[in-house]
Amino acid sequence: MTTDTKHLTQPATCKTSWLEKAKPHLELIAALFSGLLIVMGWAFSKNGMESTSIVIYLASFLIGGYAKAKEGIEDTIADRELNVEMLMIFAAIGSAIIGYWTEGAILIFIFALSGALETYTMNKSHKEISALMDLQPEEALRITNGYEETVSVSQLRIGDLILVKPGERVPSDGKITDGRTNIDEAAITGESMPVSKSLDDEVFAGTVNLRGTITVEITKPANETLFQKIITLVQSAQSEKSPSQLFIEQFEGTYVKVVLSVVGLMMFVPHFLLSWSWTETFYRAMILLVVASPCALVASIMPATLSAISNGARHGILFKGGIHLENLGNLQAIALDKTGTLTKGKPEVTDVIIREDLNEEDFLFHIASVENYSNHPLATSIVRYAKTKLQKKDIIKPDNMEDISGNGVQAYFNGVLWQVGKADFVGRSEAERFQNGIALTLAEQGKTIVFAKDDQGIAGILTLKDVVREETIAAIEALKNEGIHTVMLTGDGEKTAKAIASESHIDAYIAECLPETKVNEVKKLKEHFGTVAMVGDGINDAPALATASVGIAMGEGTDVALETADVVLMKNDLPRIAEAVKLSKKMNRIIKQNVIFSISVIMILIASNFLQFLDLPYGVIGHEGSTILVILNSLRLLRN
Repeated sequence: MTTDTKHLTQPATCKTSWLEKAKPHLELIAALFSGLLIVMGWAFSKNGMESTSIVIYLASFLIGGYAKAKEGIEDTIADRELNVEMLMIFAAIGSAIIGYWTEGAILIFIFALSGALETYTMNKSHKEISALMDLQPEEALRITNGYEETVSVSQLRIGDLILVKPGERVPSDGKITDGRTNIDEAAITGESMPVSKSLDDEVFAGTVNLRGTITVEITKPANETLFQKIITLVQSAQSEKSPSQLFIEQFEGTYVKVVLSVVGLMMFVPHFLLSWSWTETFYRAMILLVVASPCALVASIMPATLSAISNGARHGILFKGGIHLENLGNLQAIALDKTGTLTKGKPEVTDVIIREDLNEEDFLFHIASVENYSNHPLATSIVRYAKTKLQKKDIIKPDNMEDISGNGVQAYFNGVLWQVGKADFVGRSEAERFQNGIALTLAEQGKTIVFAKDDQGIAGILTLKDVVREETIAAIEALKNEGIHTVMLTGDGEKTAKAIASESHIDAYIAECLPETKVNEVKKLKEHFGTVAMVGDGINDAPALATASVGIAMGEGTDVALETADVVLMKNDLPRIAEAVKLSKKMNRIIKQNVIFSISVIMILIASNFLQFLDLPYGVIGHEGSTILVILNSLRLLRN
């Protein structure tokens, strides 16, 4: 009995597996099979077997037209509005009534084929989401009171400790509390090189632990991870329709009613006014029903938009909706935040200038030893720089360390007082005379000056600067090549803003900006240029991002900026903005091509029908062929 049951259930399993694999392609399979039936029906009719051919044509109608007929009837009932699918059903039935079974079947076949292509486009655009979701682990190894247990990722809470072994994907966002490793973050940033991670470093869900076993403390619930936000962003983008698509959908209902009204008149008026026979009149009405249907026009926009969104997601550009993608192609000006957007957001030491009787290593040793115990934001950068230069000495803890708030730090080395800080702290007149006033020259370049003084006077200076990203200049030039005016908005002073703007090749800059100032400046740009984008990464940029026509957030920015923005650059890669603009322009261009082409075909076919030049087979091929061409044209946006 057991053996028989096993043999009986095995084929069912295979059958289920085959159906599951074939399911995404059923619409295309049905369309192609209906085409095969048309060939068979035509062969039987040529051999005098009319009754058999009609039965085969009926099967072709049912198999090829089922999906579109079901969609059309359901939408008509739900929206209480006639649609293009209903027009095609009426046209196919009308063709069969007047004896044109082959033409009606071909109409259904090509309409089903174009529908299958549209479904393919949508499936293709959803592919990136499916691939992303496959990267999200479903289980995690949680550590509770020293014991390990496997739990669902959805059960993880903030503060939980989890163990991630080599080769495993990180289940949720968190920070490392034990261990060190290399992480492959390609799923999040697109960066192919692994990133070294150690104590207190952040790790993200969906990334791969390559080397060591690490313990991670959960910092975000599973539904709020950066990984989940990426998926949500792309999903919302694909469900949101562009203004052009909304217009077409509103236009479709009215257009279908007009076509059906004209077809109704066409069935009678030409017979009486033009003395056409009843057969000719009804025949021409059926052709009109076929060729006047706006299938190609309806398919002009959505496949193109979905393809473009899919292309952007594949390259780390996430659009939150078709409207933002469409607007980006009309961009005339772009405002960019400085810190963290144009620049790295972290000050770096750029110059070290010392007194003649000192050497650089001794100077950096004293400076780093003092700054290592300071809580000033610049101290970390100075110490980090000094450690890369000190080869023979390790920094030490000096005596009588004192942090003078707002001025600097001082401490003793073997009885010698060292002071590190502002010019006023070490003596302004002496500081300004050092090395023939070089500090003033460096300050003009937008650099922050830190002075150091010992018992013999000014020992030297260090300059720090929030350096421009390596890709910034290329990104700005690419935007200028697209005819876009660039403006930098920054809270920094005039000198720093001027220096960074010059180095970045920015057209204009506004210094000393508060969050409300940025909003006002974006409003002014919109009044002058029309469509304006804002690029930022911080909480203070969020109001300006919301005010701009298109808000663009850097992927490493704050949660507020990511939530407010319309477009997110996951790789923090500024040149992607110009690529997004190009993608938008290409999409808008393809949509215009599709609309103009589809309207032109409809007008030519309608005119040919009224002049009695057009037969039903050619009307079917011309109309449905244009729909397929429009969709294929849209699919070009999937390419790199």
